[in-house]
Amino acid sequence: MVSKKERRLKIKNRIRGRISGTAQRPRMTVFRSNKQIYVQLVDDLQGKTLVSASSRGLEAGGTKSDVAAKVGELIAKKAIEAGIETVVFDRNGYLFHGRVKSLADAARNGGLKF
Repeated sequence: MVSKKERRLKIKNRIRGRISGTAQRPRMTVFRSNKQIYVQLVDDLQGKTLVSASSRGLEAGGTKSDVAAKVGELIAKKAIEAGIETVVFDRNGYLFHGRVKSLADAARNGGLKF
């Protein structure tokens, strides 16, 4: 039987085989732990993180989905300041539901296109 972690990594590798980020259109990758959520805009051609945001420094209350939405707004603001408007979304093997979805929706509302 395949564990949850192995299943996620299998899905992640399948997704990463199809998508790649460039400097003009970086890959927006999400990582969620039990308590925090992290997001990075990555240029895969140079192997560099262009912009990042996380829930670690946020003074935000509410549910985990509310915190994820605030992180989505923050990454959109930072990306637009850095001159990035379009991204490729990498859900990193997680289902597009809950915290991942609220982060993506908030980033879209913040002005990112994907």
